[in-house]
Amino acid sequence: MQAKVRRARHGRRSPPRSAHGPIGCYDAAVLIDALEDLWNTILDVTSLFVIPDWGSVIGLLPILIFLGVVGPLITFTILGTALYLIRKPRIKVDYEEGARRAELDEQGQPIYPPGLPHCRRDALIYTSGTARCDVCRDPLTVICPMCGVGREADIDTCGNCGLVLKIDTRAVAVRRGRPKPGGAAVA
Repeated sequence: MQAKVRRARHGRRSPPRSAHGPIGCYDAAVLIDALEDLWNTILDVTSLFVIPDWGSVIGLLPILIFLGVVGPLITFTILGTALYLIRKPRIKVDYEEGARRAELDEQGQPIYPPGLPHCRRDALIYTSGTARCDVCRDPLTVICPMCGVGREADIDTCGNCGLVLKIDTRAVAVRRGRPKPGGAAVA
């Protein structure tokens, strides 16, 4: 059966009619059912997130607090410590082995530091553990750090105050390091 095309009053064509009624009614019902099924599926999936099982969520609360509060604190502490250890200022110190000249005061007299062996004849200061002068072979003397009385470097105990000053052989830092010749431009 062929559909007749009718003209409306204003000259427009009206849609053709079929034997089952207007065209697309059956297709529209199937489309509406499919959309309703899709919408119900979307609602079922979102209800798992929007309306959860509160008993299980409360059971996870200690883990969520740990991960949300304690976890970042530990992370920032570790990162801050690592950053500080990487960027902390470092002092460069040269270690001098052997004798060095004593500094002089305003009158030109040598200044001997307490606790380090020194030779009064040659005005040399030696590292800890040295007992004889390398130049004149005289025994070295030590000024007691507590009372300021001098004694020979071989004697461990001060005869005046009783301070035991055991001298170990080790390098002593005597001055700060110097930059490389040419400064930072060379680096």
